[in-house]
Amino acid sequence: MNKKELADHLHNSKYNCAQAVLLAFADEIGEDKEVLFRISEGFGFGAGCGEGICGALSGAIMLAGLKNSDGNLEAPGTKASTYKIAKEMKEKFVMKTGGLICKDLKGLDGGKVLCSCPDCIGYAVEVVEEVLGL
Repeated sequence: MNKKELADHLHNSKYNCAQAVLLAFADEIGEDKEVLFRISEGFGFGAGCGEGICGALSGAIMLAGLKNSDGNLEAPGTKASTYKIAKEMKEKFVMKTGGLICKDLKGLDGGKVLCSCPDCIGYAVEVVEEVLGL
């Protein structure tokens, strides 16, 4: 099963969009799956209300930090480079989906649906693979 298929399977198993993307790459980043599941739980549906950044992209950006951060609590040295990676991920995601905010992507304000949740998840996985090489 490739990462898109795994993320789709997780989403169909009641994981939210952020959880589906993040947990699809759990083995590659070597982090505890339950912790990843719990930490990303509030980021589905645009951080719980549809008005925030797409959960699938949130999961992808979490992976950027997990992959790039030096984890140095005393003298963090990777914040700027992680921000740069997150910006690149955001830009690629918007090019693929046409939007960034969950309610806009889903057309919740009576507008046109730009991208379904399954497609957003697939595009977020693509962005992770392209930018992070996972």
